[in-house]
Amino acid sequence: MAEAEAMQLKEEGNQHFQLQDYKAATKSYSQALKLTKDKALLATLYRNRAACGLKTESYVQAASDASRAIDINSSDIKALYRRCQALEHLGKLDQAFKDVQRCATLEPQNQSFQETLRRLNTSIQEKLRVQFSTDSRVQTMFEILLDRNSEADKLEKAANNLIVLSREEAGAERIFQNNGVALLMQLLDTKRPELMLAAVRTLSGVCSSHRARATATLHAVRIDRICSLMAVESEEMSLAVCNLLQGIIDALSGEDKQEHRGKEEALVLDSKKDLKQITNHLLDMLVSKKVSGQGRDQALNLLNKNVPRKDLAIHDNSRTIYVVDNGLRKILKVVGQVPDLPSCLPLTDNTRMLASILINKLYDDLRCDPERDHFRKICEEHITGTFDPQDMDKNVIAIQTVSGILQGPFDLGNQLLGLKGVMEMMVALCGSERETDQLVAVEALIHASTKLSRATFIITNGVSLLKEIYKTTKNEKIKIRALVGLCKLGSAGGTDYALRQFAEGSTEKLAKQCRKWLCNASIDTRTRKWAVEGLAYLTLDADVKDDFVQDIPALQAMFELAKASTPDKTILYSVATTLVNCTNSYDVKEVIPELVQLAKFSKQHVPEEHPKDKKDFVDMRVKRLLKAGVTSALVCMVKADNAILTDQTKELLARVFLALCDNPKDRGTIVAQGGGKALIPLALEGTDVGKVKAAHALAKIAAVSNPDIAFPGERVYEVVRPLVSLLNTQRDGLQNYEALLGLTNLSGRSDKLRKKIFKEKALPDIENYMFENHDQLRQAATECMCNMVVNKEVQERFLADGNDRLKLVVLLCGEDDDKLQNAAAGALAMLTAAHKKLCFKMTEVTTQWLEILQRLCLHDRLSVQHRGLVIAYNLLAADAELAKKLVESELLEILTVVGKQEPDEKRAAVVQTARECLIKCMDYGFIKPVS
Repeated sequence: MAEAEAMQLKEEGNQHFQLQDYKAATKSYSQALKLTKDKALLATLYRNRAACGLKTESYVQAASDASRAIDINSSDIKALYRRCQALEHLGKLDQAFKDVQRCATLEPQNQSFQETLRRLNTSIQEKLRVQFSTDSRVQTMFEILLDRNSEADKLEKAANNLIVLSREEAGAERIFQNNGVALLMQLLDTKRPELMLAAVRTLSGVCSSHRARATATLHAVRIDRICSLMAVESEEMSLAVCNLLQGIIDALSGEDKQEHRGKEEALVLDSKKDLKQITNHLLDMLVSKKVSGQGRDQALNLLNKNVPRKDLAIHDNSRTIYVVDNGLRKILKVVGQVPDLPSCLPLTDNTRMLASILINKLYDDLRCDPERDHFRKICEEHITGTFDPQDMDKNVIAIQTVSGILQGPFDLGNQLLGLKGVMEMMVALCGSERETDQLVAVEALIHASTKLSRATFIITNGVSLLKEIYKTTKNEKIKIRALVGLCKLGSAGGTDYALRQFAEGSTEKLAKQCRKWLCNASIDTRTRKWAVEGLAYLTLDADVKDDFVQDIPALQAMFELAKASTPDKTILYSVATTLVNCTNSYDVKEVIPELVQLAKFSKQHVPEEHPKDKKDFVDMRVKRLLKAGVTSALVCMVKADNAILTDQTKELLARVFLALCDNPKDRGTIVAQGGGKALIPLALEGTDVGKVKAAHALAKIAAVSNPDIAFPGERVYEVVRPLVSLLNTQRDGLQNYEALLGLTNLSGRSDKLRKKIFKEKALPDIENYMFENHDQLRQAATECMCNMVVNKEVQERFLADGNDRLKLVVLLCGEDDDKLQNAAAGALAMLTAAHKKLCFKMTEVTTQWLEILQRLCLHDRLSVQHRGLVIAYNLLAADAELAKKLVESELLEILTVVGKQEPDEKRAAVVQTARECLIKCMDYGFIKPVS
């Protein structure tokens, strides 16, 4: 019984293989292997599964299965050749050569074996030549670099060549084997910045994607030395060492996504100890006075990237628990740094923000309430332990720490605001005569007023203080922060026109002052950044945003700040938020009239829309933003470093792009300024909402633009996946429709693009929309299919038995909608021209086929009529019997009538095709020409 079932599963696997469903075939062969003990059958099953492995590019599995088949029968020529192919893909050319040599011995006349033998021989010779030349090149480069008398240009060339070589697997291996790590350490000892930088970058290449080399390098160079190199003032050096450490961490933790095999896997079994050592050193760097601001930033970046889980579905959060227990106090110390105090550690403008982000990520990564309570207790102990009635500096640091936490996990920050004395201390510091105290207190008040309930408390307690500081202080830094505090409190009602916190006109005055500061180039960038933050709050008011978009100098000043080469994290977020507010691209809850009536009846508050938030005003604002050059600013922001450009900021940028693309007339301007290219990364990474918004904006551009101009070069292939992601029942009808239009445009460009669309599994979704009741969706899907049927793989799906694809296309040709008929007839014309089998199949799928064809040939619209006549010609040319059936019907009369017409300029193609049909009938001898 088991053997019979195994044979049946083998046959099923063969059928799946023929239909190119390799996963199903693999599954059938695997099930059969469990049921049989027959050696001949086992060999066949392993051999067949190896073929599936080759097709799905699972080369390790393919080589293993082929080896098992060879173990059973050493002369199994198919298994030998399949193992040869798998080994070649794995780069094991010498072993592949031995297998194909055996094949050629067994079958000397087989041309395929002889050709593979010649190819592998050439590849092996080339590999040996490169290897020997690489060894000598590596040696020469090190000699130049370590020679103190080498000329500067020779040194630079040797250093760059070594870096490039280390980025290739073969080159990295040669450097490592030729005592490269020790020689690179000698370069580090030279203390010459350019040589040290080259050494660090080469070490990065050597460690990349190779666990054994990474471990050996870490132990040779030592983590304390690597961290001391990252602690230097030079931003370039600090970043290079950060990349080296990231490469080592990726290799040790398996994040490099490489398959480790054989010796490579056996060399390193457990890297947890090394990873823990790296984490400890990074945490120590945070509180060391010897570490530069740049070094501290890079240590925070590495912790941000590698400690919290990347996917919350993974259960293990032990790295986060370890850092909370052993490093949270150190992170809190960084968050609490006050730049103007003598005890302050070296910082950059981004250091405290990076620390806040790390606290936020660690808190989000906790799995249960006891873990969160433990986290909160550490924070509470740290803050209460810092308070000291005798030492004002310590109190300022405590409030600065609360302020930093409020920028991270807000709920935790809110709980800490409730600690005894915190709010009182904030208010007391506002009244202090020392400007540092006022600066910290105002910032803390700003961050504390994010929630309406908390803001209400501050409106009653802190507004008068903020106004007083704003009026009396001579320090611009404090003045602008006090203004932002007032801005934030003034916008606490959001977009609700009825919930204005301040008197009529007050928010406009605040905004005018913010715009004034923004345009003042003599003020330092950090202070102007606060002006943008103030506008980010105030532009929730429609009057403010309308005035702002008319102030071109202020807009351009904001864009220049966003484009700056080293923008602050918060600047990008504030600029993006301001633009989202100006374009009204934030989410708006749908207003249900019945619920509004109910709320009024029960005397509940009903949000009101500002008159200037209506569509006409929004469209005008979008036009003004485009004129001011918003697209080029967005493009620069998208290019910012990932550490600066957070997922939330990406989502905001995607929202703005989508609002800008709304009018088809504006899309050309957006494409011309690089908007099409900038949207691709936004559609591929970020929050789920952000990716959908960016994909929708891409669909709008792809639907009406020339793809070669909008997405030049290889970028056009990256557009396909975001568009396919919109073909989903969870997306709304407009997103589905515009994605189909975009795919139609792309699929009309080249077969390579059609292959890409097919590979992304878009075809089943396109077919689903061809069944839609919605006319426009159905038409768009059919037009897309009309372009896709040119591709051979798509044609094969129509040729396959047991499906209704062709029937659907034939029936759509009989619909009343002209555009739908045109697209369906186009698809049918190309399918019947490509395969005679489909001509016969067309006559079998429905009894109405002839009636539908006659309607097409008599259609009022010339393009539909032409396509109908092309289908008729394809059927006539396919087979004499089929032609006879058509001639015996009314179609001959239709062809005769059309063929006799005078071929004017518009009808020339139609009349010519009808005449070709008649000539075909004459060739068969069914009709004769009338003299």
